[in-house]
Amino acid sequence: MLVSVVQIGNSRGVRLPKAIIDQLEISDKLDMEIEDCQIILRPVPHQPRQGWDTAFRQMKENGEDCLLMTEEELSKDFEWEW
Repeated sequence: MLVSVVQIGNSRGVRLPKAIIDQLEISDKLDMEIEDCQIILRPVPHQPRQGWDTAFRQMKENGEDCLLMTEEELSKDFEWEW
C-alpha cells in the first residue's frame, strides 16, 4: 500500500487508514522499530495485564507460585537495600 508522508508541525508522518486501525485494534500507541532499513510498526496491546491470569494458573500447576523470601526472612527486622 502506498501512503503519503505529510507535514505535522516540525515533523512528518503518515496517516493510517481507518480499516487498518480497526483491523489491528490500534488505540493510541504503536511500537516502532527499525530493522534492515525498514520501519516496523506494531500495535501495543491495550490491556496491560492481558494473559497474566493464564500465566498465574500455569505457575500454580507447575508449583512455581512460591515466596521468594522464607517466612523467617520476612519475620526479621528486614532492611531493603536499594
